Parts: sequence; structure tokens; C-alpha cells
Amino acid sequence: MSDNTHDKLPIRMLHDRVLVRTDSPEGERRSGGGILIPATAAVGRRLSWAEVVAVGQNVRTVEIGDRVLYDPEDRAEVEVRGVAYVLMRERDLHAVAADRFQGATDSTGLYL
Repeated sequence: MSDNTHDKLPIRMLHDRVLVRTDSPEGERRSGGGILIPATAAVGRRLSWAEVVAVGQNVRTVEIGDRVLYDPEDRAEVEVRGVAYVLMRERDLHAVAADRFQGATDSTGLYL
């Protein structure tokens, strides 16, 4: 990982908990065509991507560094060393996108 802000976090995740850092701050975003969408624009239920920065000992499907898809409505935020993270259970993740799955012959098709 190129960003060292979360290296050696002063916490240890327990059980099936996953700590993630969101890809982009909430607020304005751009569409695929480059159109700026204000933070006040209402959208349907939209999932978000995040990077896994810590996992509990009972987490089986994700590893540190994976990108995961989650529902931003179901989240608990925590601040560690001035950086905001999202804490959730492993079962609240919807998908995993990781390099280790690409080209895997034993892939189950459950991952992006």
C-alpha cells in the first residue's frame, strides 16, 4: 500500500469486524460523463467502495488492502489519529474486488 496513514493502527479488530477507509469523501461526485453531482442531489440506494485497513480474527473472506462494496446507510464511523474510518461486520459487505481473485481457477463467482 502506498499510503502509510493507517499503517500500524493503535487498535486491534475483534471477532468479525472490518475497518475500512472510504474511497471518496461524501459530498459532490462526478458522473461517468464528467457531470458534477451536488451532495444534496437525491439518489436511490447507492453502494460505496472502500479499502479494508484492519480485520478481526474471525474474518474469512477479506484481507487488508481489498476493496469492498458496502451500504453507506448501514455504517458506524470512528476516528483514529484524525482519520475517519467505517466499522462494520463482515456480513455487511456486499462484494470484494481484489487482485488475488483475477485468473483464479477456483473462483466461486461470488466476488467482483
